[in-house]
Amino acid sequence: MTEEPLPPESTASSREVRASMRANRGKDTGPELALRSLLYSRGLRYRVNARPLAEIRRSADLVFPRDKVAVFVDGCFWHGCPEHYRPATRNADFWREKIEGNRARDADTSAKLSAAGWAVIRIWEHEDPATAAERVDLLIRRLRTSATSEGDVAVGR
Repeated sequence: MTEEPLPPESTASSREVRASMRANRGKDTGPELALRSLLYSRGLRYRVNARPLAEIRRSADLVFPRDKVAVFVDGCFWHGCPEHYRPATRNADFWREKIEGNRARDADTSAKLSAAGWAVIRIWEHEDPATAAERVDLLIRRLRTSATSEGDVAVGR
């Protein structure tokens, strides 16, 4: 039996690599679901896979619009984790450029959101979900507490 050739638009080096790439989820990954579950159990509500800023075509994994907090759960391979990223040996130039481009886009996204007054939290997929949830929870509660305090001053309480 002859193996079907790769489609011309594919950048994969083999059928196995293509199957693996296609199986990677862009949303609702295990780390994202674990984080969402923990945050929900803490009483926090959020939007999932939403654009924090309409004018930027980039979605955050979790968005707290009222608090202006965007949370990204970055995969170690796709975002070039300094601890776990291992460069590809096949098609190395393509993958190096791809990961460098992803990292540049991540930095640009964080900078644009920060400039618009948003807090950005980036979590690596390998991080402990409970620790990551604690980071998000602490920031949200701190922002809400300071907003309440500022509101009290504004109305003269």
